[in-house]
Amino acid sequence: MGKFLLKRVIAMVITIFLVITLTFLLMHSIPGGPFTKEKKVPPAIEEALNKKYNLDDSLPKQYIDYLKRIAKLDLGPSFQYEGMTVNKLIKDGFPTSAKLGSFTVLLTLALGIPFGVLSALKQNKWPDYIVMFLATLGITIPAFVLATVFIYFFALKLGLLPTFGLDSWKGYILPVLALAGYSLSFITRLTRSSMLEVMQQDYIRTARAKGLPERVVIFKHGLRNSILPVVTYVGPMIAAILTGSFVIEKIFALPGMGRHFVQSITNRDYTTIMGITIFFATFLVFMVLIVDIVYLLVDPRIKLDD
Repeated sequence: MGKFLLKRVIAMVITIFLVITLTFLLMHSIPGGPFTKEKKVPPAIEEALNKKYNLDDSLPKQYIDYLKRIAKLDLGPSFQYEGMTVNKLIKDGFPTSAKLGSFTVLLTLALGIPFGVLSALKQNKWPDYIVMFLATLGITIPAFVLATVFIYFFALKLGLLPTFGLDSWKGYILPVLALAGYSLSFITRLTRSSMLEVMQQDYIRTARAKGLPERVVIFKHGLRNSILPVVTYVGPMIAAILTGSFVIEKIFALPGMGRHFVQSITNRDYTTIMGITIFFATFLVFMVLIVDIVYLLVDPRIKLDD
């Protein structure tokens, strides 16, 4: 386990370093700058701002200085929010994004796995057709389209749920449903296909021949061995749901990181774009590491040191 963790940590550091480098270069390759506006800023003011934030330094020097700040976990000041740092923006916005993402992940797992098992056990019967039809819709329809449809029917037409804000628990329902659409459908289809394959294996027939109860065959022998592909997807899914919530947060006017990220792109706020990108890249590689460790708990036959 120790050798495995060391290898993965080294790989994580290299990956994050590459993300930092590529993000930095891409941001500085975009024409214009963070102080380039439709309304022209006086040259003296723009020069003063560039000097204040060291944007008049050479690109290699800016890159080295940025790496030094990252090493201290300092993502730098925001160019658009006066007196605010990127660390503060993430600290203020991430709890909302994390809560929204957590509810979405819980809903996705709580419904996706049972639906997939049901569909596999009822293959080519009406429950299977219904589940697969809904799963296909969920995969093909983008989250922002689902959000628009939900707002129209449940908020505007029926008046049951709010269209913005998180003043009560009802405020989470529509954004969570919109975010869960794709992942819920994908996990349902993934669980179904994996379950169908496992239930045809020899050890399943052996378990049934021994007279084991069907629920034991399904859940202890079938589901446990078919869950690995789902576990593989869960790590990246969590990061994808959190990053995917940017658009949803904007649609529902939620006080998460999505608002800052979208506005930072519009305003060419280099440090905010890079900071949030690096934050989520780090989160993603960490979740992938957690998934690899969970493999050992789900299937002890896997040797992480190999």
